[in-house]
Parts: sequence; C-alpha cells; structure tokens
Amino acid sequence: MSFALPEAMRAYIDERVQSGQYGNTSEYLRDLIRQDQENESRQRLRSLIAAGLESGEARPFDRASRDELRSRSLSESE
Repeated sequence: MSFALPEAMRAYIDERVQSGQYGNTSEYLRDLIRQDQENESRQRLRSLIAAGLESGEARPFDRASRDELRSRSLSESE
C-alpha cells in the first residue's frame, strides 16, 4: 500500500518512531488502525446498549423467549 502524506504528518510520524515507542512507521500505522477498530467496536456496543434500553420494558428471558429468538434468527438468515 502506498499513499502520500503532507510533510508535517510525515515529520510527526517520524518523531513518534524516533521516540522509541514504535519500531517503524508500519508499526505506528498498524497501532492507529487497531485503535480505530477498537473505537468502532466500542461505539457499536454503545449503540446496541442504547437501542436495548430504548426498546421498552424488560421481560424475563425464558425458554419461550429463547425459542422465539432462535426462530427469528433462522428465518432472517434464509
């Protein structure tokens, strides 16, 4: 993969690598991507929690509820 960066960004990355925290530019970029992936996962979880809280009154999770979810899941995957 190849891409161009403004000189100021390149200098910043070089400083981060020279600080010893990263072995090279690739390590730094991989770390940024991992952090972004983790942030996206956390945001997705927050959204799912919010949707659950807004979905209405809680109800017990019993065998009938489990069977209903399983049935809905199987019908959606077809």
